Amino acid sequence: MATLLIVDDDALIRDTLHELFSEAHECHTADRAEQALAYLEVETYDVVLTDIAMPELSGRELLKQIQAKHSTTPVIVISGLSNEADARALMDLGAFAYFAKPFKLEDIEEAVDRAIARHQALLTSGSEKVNAASSKVQNTE
Repeated sequence: MATLLIVDDDALIRDTLHELFSEAHECHTADRAEQALAYLEVETYDVVLTDIAMPELSGRELLKQIQAKHSTTPVIVISGLSNEADARALMDLGAFAYFAKPFKLEDIEEAVDRAIARHQALLTSGSEKVNAASSKVQNTE
């Protein structure tokens, strides 16, 4: 079971995504980026889904901070604006996927599945590297 963090100041979007994913995954929700950052300090997430336009700290800033502190965690960005330049800029910042509202739930599900697979592969390859490095250390003693 993967752990997802859903960040959106729009309760309807937040609740819809929670309902969509909560049967198969552990889901936490936040209505502000600041609340999401607090969760990220104590929990590891397989995927973060975030809106861009939120009060105070934006989803863009949240993406930057996740990339800086939790670089293996895929971030799926959801925006009320369908702007190709903004989408490209967010992808360049490290977003795993970008969706403009309104979006199809099936598309979000597919992106979340791909993001979970990527995150788990990165974690597995990282632990394999750690295990290989510790084996080398043990062999040299």
